[in-house]
Amino acid sequence: MLDSDQGGQVTFAKRFILMVLALVFWITIAAYGAVTGWWLSPIAAKGDTPAFFSAASALSDDQSRGNVALVLIQDGEVHDEHFSASVDKINRESIFPLASMSKWVTAYGVMQLVQAGKIDLDAPVSTYLRRWQLPAGQFDNGGVTVRRLLSHTAGLTDGLGFGDYEPDETAPALEESLKHPRASSGTKVIALGREPGTDFEYSGGGYLILQLVVEEVSGLGFAEWMQRAVFDPIGMQRSTYAYFGDLDNTSKSYDANGKLATSYRYASAAATGLSSSAGDLVKFAQAQLSNDRIGTQLLSKANIDAMRQAHGRKLGADIWGLGVMLYAPTANGDYIFGHDGSNDPAINSALRINPENGDGIVILVTGNPALATLIAYEWTVWQTGSPDFLMLDRAIQSALTPVVVGVSLIVALFIFFSIKQRRSRNKSVQ
Repeated sequence: MLDSDQGGQVTFAKRFILMVLALVFWITIAAYGAVTGWWLSPIAAKGDTPAFFSAASALSDDQSRGNVALVLIQDGEVHDEHFSASVDKINRESIFPLASMSKWVTAYGVMQLVQAGKIDLDAPVSTYLRRWQLPAGQFDNGGVTVRRLLSHTAGLTDGLGFGDYEPDETAPALEESLKHPRASSGTKVIALGREPGTDFEYSGGGYLILQLVVEEVSGLGFAEWMQRAVFDPIGMQRSTYAYFGDLDNTSKSYDANGKLATSYRYASAAATGLSSSAGDLVKFAQAQLSNDRIGTQLLSKANIDAMRQAHGRKLGADIWGLGVMLYAPTANGDYIFGHDGSNDPAINSALRINPENGDGIVILVTGNPALATLIAYEWTVWQTGSPDFLMLDRAIQSALTPVVVGVSLIVALFIFFSIKQRRSRNKSVQ
């Protein structure tokens, strides 16, 4: 038989193991709650559109150091809009640089060629290329398809990040950019770094290849094809790949301190070179919605839905379709979708749509490198109760208080019962 000291040690050990298991269980639950939005507080009550718009406008005014265009879409139509007033006179037709949001518009143009039967999403991309080919390497270039390029799953590991060109520089030809891209940092090569189709890895180089595909298949320059196939039919009269510094009624370019900055040239039109207005992006958003809603829909519903089918995943979560980001799940199993963009010196853009109710948001910013993404994140939480994958750090931070409270309570209970056991054992010995 165990004496009282040995029995007490066994009981203490069991209680300690139980405490450790409880801590692991609670931290796991808290982490799950973080990524699913349990601990988040939307900036307005669900369904209260005026309250959300007021809060988003106030956030815009508080954090903007340059220009902002904010448009809220409800059931497919403009519900309200807000423009910064502190720097320049901005309106719905003012042109902003979109940065990487350009990729979504490019994907829409590519899908036009798919719908016309001129591109097979799953054919090797080399089928469509004559002016340039991926360099040979240890992986099979035949696995690089248009579908995988659109979804960043082609095995390219360039991570571009295209570098800027000064206003007086001449942007290189497309083939030259493919061979020797100017990166925002470091030296990049557009080539396979892993087996195609195995993993998601964001690739600006993949969209430079898609730009060439469009030109090869359509027989037109990329900008001309996009004008004919997308901008003109939708009525996007303020969307262009022309040099931003030569355009009229623009947001201009401001750094994060509100200082007027250089407007750069970009070598990759498809990946980062589009400029557009909030008004045009509302029309583009409407073109993504069901046929019974307002707007000009060029792609069939089947092809628009196909763009939201998940292909890119991170940590088990669906995050990317064909050219669109899948920010968060909706109530009925679809996704909040769209695209954000960010570029130097402080350019930020976001356009997101909830396909289940036709709601959306457009935010264009110059003068703050993250404001559009922040407001769009708040919109996503307000719409779904879930955080988007671009700002999981905020979701994780939301779990800190529950974790601390839960851990403190579990440890306090362990200490309480350990002291109680020791006192009981001392009394029995006496």
